Amino acid sequence: MTQFTDFGLAAPLLKALAGEGYTTPTPIQAQAIPGVMAGRDLQGIAQTGTGKTAAFALPILHRLAAEKRQPERKGARVLVLSPTRELASQIGESFRTYGRHMGVTVAVIFGGVKYGIRKIVAHIPKVRQNLFFSATMPTEIGKLASELLTDPLRIAVAPQATTVEKVNQRVLFVEQSRKRALLSELFDDPGFKRVIVFTRTKRGADRVARSLEQVGVDAAAIHGDKSQGQRERALADFKAGKVRALVATDIAARGIDIDAVSHVVQFELPNVPESYVHRIGRTARAGADGSAVAFCADDERTLLRDIQKVTRQTIPSFDRRNDKQLGAATAALPEPQGVKPDRADTRGQPHRGNHQQKRNRNHGGGGNGGHRHEGAPARGGEHKPAGGRPAFKGPQRGGGNASPPRSGVWSNR
Repeated sequence: MTQFTDFGLAAPLLKALAGEGYTTPTPIQAQAIPGVMAGRDLQGIAQTGTGKTAAFALPILHRLAAEKRQPERKGARVLVLSPTRELASQIGESFRTYGRHMGVTVAVIFGGVKYGIRKIVAHIPKVRQNLFFSATMPTEIGKLASELLTDPLRIAVAPQATTVEKVNQRVLFVEQSRKRALLSELFDDPGFKRVIVFTRTKRGADRVARSLEQVGVDAAAIHGDKSQGQRERALADFKAGKVRALVATDIAARGIDIDAVSHVVQFELPNVPESYVHRIGRTARAGADGSAVAFCADDERTLLRDIQKVTRQTIPSFDRRNDKQLGAATAALPEPQGVKPDRADTRGQPHRGNHQQKRNRNHGGGGNGGHRHEGAPARGGEHKPAGGRPAFKGPQRGGGNASPPRSGVWSNR
């Protein structure tokens, strides 16, 4: 299938695609759409930014158009589950865009739900079509997929946890206390035009955003303690170019599609290696180029080793430890005002395994809250460029009379 017109999609969908200027499907779309249209269960793995949402939204809407019927009272014909509010909103908007000529209604629901997927499944019809899409497939999620999918069509456009080739990745080794100075130095480069900075904690996101503001970089923070309105405004300002930096916890790492993100900076490495893939996937989307910079303190070496193992790569690295210029810049930086410092991080506990998850007061139920990690000595694969400092530069980029079917997109964060 080389064109969307080759799939036999309903005429209203083709009209909507033409209005958006979409003519050629991506590989995940080309392989997934026919199977979903045929009613098969499906497990699809593809890199970030490759069009997974359209790969399931288009055939789902086609089936709704082909089988018009009234949903049950207070019910929906389609349920989409996503890990974050922002992704739920984005998926809902995609359904509205593609279904604009069908009369489909879409509801987006999030927050305050304590049910896991298994409990949700117990309350929906036993006869249904199940679809799993992701850039990563950790063991526990793969097990869940095996329980829910029936004779599924399995599609892997790329091996799970594969990073996008067009992302220029770098690791900078630096002392934890000097990360703020190093981040400020990166923003001296005008090529850092639209940047997402990831932190591990909510307070950390606030501190980094305030620190950037104090050195003249317009920044906004987004995390689970922010109200929905605050989160939406921060994203809108970032998309509109009103702020140069969006500082976020991992709520922004899954599926958020923002045009022309020039760089992703990981101020702290994630506790879960697969999150690295989702984080850097916010740049180099839809075939564009992008850059990803990760700061690594000595007690994050184990996390780096796990990331490189999961992604099957050795990330080029540069050593900025004991850098006199960074030391002087750190001494001159004011402490962020009006933000509480992070709680002490308990080192030496495993970040993966069978430890008890910490409950998040803002998000009931699941999640990866409470993960800790342990430090480890440096491993191989690290090198210094001539002169001891990285010559790192990022890219310079400037339907019928029947009642409308209903669908719902839900997130628990």
